Amino acid sequence: MALKRRRITAEFSMASMTDMIFLLLIFFMLTSTVVVPNAIKVVLPQSARQTAVKPLARVTIDAGLNYYVAYGNQKERRVSFGEITPFLRQCYNKEPDIYIALYADESIPYKEVVKVLDIANRNSFRMILITRPQ
Repeated sequence: MALKRRRITAEFSMASMTDMIFLLLIFFMLTSTVVVPNAIKVVLPQSARQTAVKPLARVTIDAGLNYYVAYGNQKERRVSFGEITPFLRQCYNKEPDIYIALYADESIPYKEVVKVLDIANRNSFRMILITRPQ
């Protein structure tokens, strides 16, 4: 009686590795939406309540009263006060439901914050004053 030899092949299931890749992908996608690039160093005022809205455009006023603007994931660029309105209008034209974040150092005079808020009010932009949690 002749014995038949079976050929044994090793099979590797990619299911668990695929699951891990998808979990890592989801993790990085979620964490990348939370991070907002803000290279300008400002000490934000504190508040007890934070907003859940994700603003697309940013206006930053640092302690030296320098103005910076950025849209989306762009790097902040320094502008004069007169350039803020045209920049925000361009952002509004791209996305009419836009929220604009205002990062203002806590040491600057209040009138500087009001000047930027007034731009938003005159143009019907929705602006959020960014603070740090208590």
